Amino acid sequence: MPVRAQPFAARAGPIRSLPQPRLDSGFSLERALCERRSTREFRDAALTLDEVGQVLWAAQDVTREDGLRTAPSAGALYPLELYLVAGNIHGLDAGVYHYRPQGHELNQIADRDRRVALAAASLGQECVAGAAVVLAFSAVERRTLRKYGSRGHQYIRLEAGHAAQNAFL
Repeated sequence: MPVRAQPFAARAGPIRSLPQPRLDSGFSLERALCERRSTREFRDAALTLDEVGQVLWAAQDVTREDGLRTAPSAGALYPLELYLVAGNIHGLDAGVYHYRPQGHELNQIADRDRRVALAAASLGQECVAGAAVVLAFSAVERRTLRKYGSRGHQYIRLEAGHAAQNAFL
């Protein structure tokens, strides 16, 4: 059964602005593609807010005044909601945060480090508990289904793949 995100207006918590993203990293897309590898072993090192903000920006940020984002969306309906499960970030308390692309900011929706519980819910994948952060993508399906009907489920899965690939790169 798919997890359903509650409407954003129902959430309350502190808002944290993120540093402005870099638009030129000096690291080519070709090099990123060549060096990309999956890993399940992580250094025990904290990430910075700059690093976390850059990954969130790549996945789902608004890049144009008309609301278009870094990842494509069927009908520009943007059903994805992105959450950051933070455990080891300099300058950010452990907890769960909802990413707000319109302001490039985080809304804390739960406190405390939730990575161990998330690892248990992820079929016991200990790498989840050891990661500095975990990104969780969910979707508000009605945003896409009201226009595309049942085939909207396929569009949502494609969009999640696009956004996740952007984050990885």
